[in-house]
Order: sequence, then C-alpha cells, then structure tokens
Amino acid sequence: MPQMHWYQQLFTRRMLICVFTGFSSGLPLYLLLNLVPAWLKTEQIDLKAIGLLSLVQFPYTWKFIWSPLIDRYPILNLGRRRGWMLISQLALIVAIAALGFFSPQTSLWTIAYLAFGVAFFSASQDIVLDAYRREILSDHELGLGNSVHVNAYRIAGLVPGSLSLILADHLPWHWVFPITALFMLPGLMLTLMCKEPASSSVPRTLREAVIEPFHEFIQRQGVQNALLILAFIFLYKLGDSMATSLATPFYQDIGFSKTEIGLIAKHAGLWPSVIGGMLGGIWMLQLGINRALWLFGIVQILAIFGFYWLAGVGHDRVALGFAIGFEAFGVGIGTAAFIAFIARTTDPRYTATQFALFTSLAAVPRTFFNASTGWLVEAMGWQNFFLLCALLAVPGMLLLFKVAPWRAETSE
Repeated sequence: MPQMHWYQQLFTRRMLICVFTGFSSGLPLYLLLNLVPAWLKTEQIDLKAIGLLSLVQFPYTWKFIWSPLIDRYPILNLGRRRGWMLISQLALIVAIAALGFFSPQTSLWTIAYLAFGVAFFSASQDIVLDAYRREILSDHELGLGNSVHVNAYRIAGLVPGSLSLILADHLPWHWVFPITALFMLPGLMLTLMCKEPASSSVPRTLREAVIEPFHEFIQRQGVQNALLILAFIFLYKLGDSMATSLATPFYQDIGFSKTEIGLIAKHAGLWPSVIGGMLGGIWMLQLGINRALWLFGIVQILAIFGFYWLAGVGHDRVALGFAIGFEAFGVGIGTAAFIAFIARTTDPRYTATQFALFTSLAAVPRTFFNASTGWLVEAMGWQNFFLLCALLAVPGMLLLFKVAPWRAETSE
C-alpha cells in the first residue's frame, strides 16, 4: 500500500470525527476551568473557595471505576459507544444550562453539586469518546488524530473562555450558561450520524471487563515498567496544569476586564493553538511519539515562563497576547503527544477502561493539586507560583529516559 502524504491523512472522515470528539470533550472541562471561576470571581467569591471548587472535578480522576460498565454494556440500541455518548451529552446540556439559575452568594453548594454533575457526565463522555477515537484510528494515525482532537479540544475552550465571558458583560448569567450549553449540540449530531466502530472483542462478563484490562497492562509491560509509565502519566502535565488552573482569575487580578480576557487572551491563543495542533500532528508523523514527547515537553515548560513574565509585566495587552499565544502553542503540542502516547499504550480489546485509567491518573494533579493553588498564590505571589509550576514539570521529563527513550523507534 503506497505511503500517504500528511495532507492526505489530514483530510479524511476519521480526522473530521476527531474534530467533533475534541470539541465535545473540551467544552465542559473548560467551562469548569474558565467560566465558572470567572463567574465566582465576579460574584466576589474568594480565591481559596474558587481553588477548592476544583475538587468537584474528581470524576476525571476516578472515571476508570465505572469505565468497565461502558466497555461491557451497550444501551439505547445504539451500540456500545454511541448509546453512552448520547446519554452523557444530553445530561451535560441540562447540567450546564442549569448552573446560571443559582446565585454564588446564596447557593454555592448547589452550584458545587451541579459542577460535580458536569464533571461526572463530562468524564463519562470522555471515556466513550476516547475509546471511540482509538477504535477508528490505525496505529499510524494516532499522532495526527490525537493532535486534531486536542486542537479541537482547545478551540472548544474559546466558547466558555471567550464568547461566554463577553456575553456575561451584556447578559445575565441565567442566559449565559444555557447559550453555552447549546454548543454541545455538534457532539450530539456526531453521535446520531456516526457509525458504531468495529470492536476487536467485547468483555463477556463484568468481571472480565473490570479485571482483565489491568491484568493485561501489567502482564504486557512488566510490573516495573508499568509503574514507571503510570508515574510518567501522573507527572508529565503536572506543571502546566497547575500553571493554568487559575488563569482567568490571574488575568483579572492583574487588571484585565472580562471583555479584554474574552477578546485578547482567548483569541490570541486561537491561531497558535490551531497551528501548534496541526504542526504537532504532522511532526509526530515524522518524529514518532517518543521524540515528540521530548521536544514538545520542553516547549511546554518554556510556556510556563510566559506566565511568569506576564505576572511581572502586569496589565499589558501585547504581553497578554504573547504569553497566551505561546502557552496555547506549547501546551497544545505537548498535550497532543501525551494523548497519543496514552492511546498507543492501550490494548484495543480494553480501550475504554485502560484509556480511562491512564487519563484519570493524568487528571489527578488538575483536581487535587490545583485545589491548593489559591493558597499557594496568596502565600507566594503569582511569579513564585509560576516558578514552582515550572519546577514541578521537570520530574515528568526525566521519566522520558525510561518510558520513551529518544533513540527508540516510534514510527509505525
């Protein structure tokens, strides 16, 4: 079979599906990371409480617990993947829309419960979308397909992080959240129009769905290498995850309005994100996933220093645009390589459970470490906080010597 050029691999139906999976996955998470903190900050909720609210995201870290159910049981006569996609997307639309009908000053616990619901159904959607994407992509397409997915994932962040913030300056919040929820409709259309992927095997019992994915991974990798891989997955995104956890309150703290954040901060990241995502996927076709993890990880760390620099500069629109653009490019390509590595590590027979386990582990820092970021910022100041984030990114890079050596052959 002749080798396809990168542009022939890019413009395919499978890559278009990756656009939809990325957008649907990204929107609810960025709503929790960007729009909800900005809303609470506007309503005079303190930074410590905002940081603590990130604990509602713990379904992202524990989704492997119910992923075997998704691997084992089809629902709604739509197949093993599409039925769960439909249920989670409908629930997300309802939960997101409902948020704006409560006041943070009087109903903070209700908002926390709803935010938890958004996180739970978002994590459940991620389980099935990750499995679906892994099952439609060949091994050679993993780098490019996951780059497209991550790119669309980040573009989805422009809805709650840009459009919704601008709307909030002109509309009450009980309109902003339902409008934001409507952007889940493209994912719903994908679910109704796409075909169920061919699966290599279906677990015959729930016990097999629970036990065998873990047994297979440890047996295939060996105990020591399996632990190193899990440690790498935990640590690789720790630094940039913490650095961006309070991004919107950070911009507000140094003097930017919600409209400035919406127009400058988010749109300054759009084209670097698009370019970075596409270049990352194309480069991975040539470099392989291992070398991409090294190179993109270094850029990812440098992007944290962009925030350090911005904290020193203060209210400067050009500096804000540069820092956000560099972050969008660096973290975007780093995430693309990271997700491709996770996909490559899974066994196609147990896609949902293994993918959920690995991405759950990657989400632990975002959920639990980020809960302390409000205290860290108040104790250290923004610049020292970003230096700490850069330092915390180093251990994950060092583990690359073991889990993804530079000289190892990664091209398919």
